[in-house]
Amino acid sequence: MIEIGIIGANGYTGGELLRLLNNHPQAEVTVATSRKLSGEPIYKVHPHLRNLDLKFEAVAPEDMEADLVITATPHGASMNIVPPLVEKGIRVIDLSGDYRFDNLEVYEKWYGLTHENPLDAVYGLPELYREEIKSANLVANPGCFPTGAILASFPLVKEKLVKRIIVDSKTGVSGAGIKPTETTMFTNVSDNVIPYLITSHRHAPEIQEKLANYGDVSVSFTPHLVPVIRGILSTVHTFPEEDLDSSYVKELYDNFYEDEPFVNVLDVGEIPRLSSVRGSNFCQIGSFDQDEAGRLVVVSSIDNLVKGASGQAIHNMNIMYGFKETHALEYLGLHP
Repeated sequence: MIEIGIIGANGYTGGELLRLLNNHPQAEVTVATSRKLSGEPIYKVHPHLRNLDLKFEAVAPEDMEADLVITATPHGASMNIVPPLVEKGIRVIDLSGDYRFDNLEVYEKWYGLTHENPLDAVYGLPELYREEIKSANLVANPGCFPTGAILASFPLVKEKLVKRIIVDSKTGVSGAGIKPTETTMFTNVSDNVIPYLITSHRHAPEIQEKLANYGDVSVSFTPHLVPVIRGILSTVHTFPEEDLDSSYVKELYDNFYEDEPFVNVLDVGEIPRLSSVRGSNFCQIGSFDQDEAGRLVVVSSIDNLVKGASGQAIHNMNIMYGFKETHALEYLGLHP
């Protein structure tokens, strides 16, 4: 049994970590931090976790005692929290963007920060970096948009079949975090589809960097906010260098993901649904349709709080400690 600490447990991703880890047979959350809510029961913020006998604590990183700490903290904050943990010999999974990039200059350009404490980290997308994750002391959990976009694009890029990709993603409101804003008010979100950061979202260079490690590819990305709570549906438009049969593409994806416990490859023409993955760590990939202009469309769906954040962190943890990869993540989607 390993002991887990969660720093920043008062947010949506912190709540999902607590919910999922409650059913883990080989891990236990012993510390859940929040400076503002120290001493308050967890259920005061996460009402669905009333049965958890745990209170928020204010514990400095250098005073944490755990085998593994998951930092559910914003970018800019993690770079000051993670190093003291690593120095103590605690393994860390960071959910911010602070350690995702191979190129520090790209991070600093897109996040508008000077990175004060760079460290070597493994990018925590298990389907691509499983072997590296096994021995990692610091894992950088991928962004939610990159998770769905990379998984939907990777086989085509790996096989050098495409050089141009356009990702159009629709996301639920929970992706904006637990703190209410004018943008996420019901009156502004309901009955609306709102594109934002149309050419300047910081997840674009993350998708670009990770896919470019496997092929000569150019990525464009635009997110849209839609009136749902959870989920990301990514429509990936690709332009193959040669004519591809849809059945061939489907077989390619089947082969790439046949041993992956959390990737479901659908049939040609079958469309992934948000409700099919809601509350689960699964990614559905489907469509594989082509038009007369040579465009090949691949669609993916994930739950942004689970496969896009907390569930993927637990999957990484399971790999790091040699646990069964599906421990605490066996939940199927909630449809309808």
